[in-house]
Amino acid sequence: MKNNRKAGVAVRTALAASAAFALALSVAAPAAVAAPAADPHGLSCEKGKHNIDDYTGWALCTNVGSEPITFWVHLVCGWSPDADGEHIRLEPGDSGQSTAHCSSLGSGIGEIQVRSS
Repeated sequence: MKNNRKAGVAVRTALAASAAFALALSVAAPAAVAAPAADPHGLSCEKGKHNIDDYTGWALCTNVGSEPITFWVHLVCGWSPDADGEHIRLEPGDSGQSTAHCSSLGSGIGEIQVRSS
């Protein structure tokens, strides 16, 4: 009878530990997911991947501010180096597009960001 009690305690202890571990993971998981980056101040942008090329990304932006602004698309490329597109200068009210390509040796586009100066 003593051995059965010890086994029962060991099983309950193991179950409690695994439940606590699973709970800790579920609480920590949402913090690991990054929110999409907001457009830089003064820009309103659409971002996306090329229709037939998962390694090409673009950003189409409109200057909604009152000052000229320069922007470019920045691709987070996974296993290969990140890539920046051409720098586009926009006057207030103007729109333009910047395009960049990740290396085809990598894992493709992981994230599309817009940067400005």
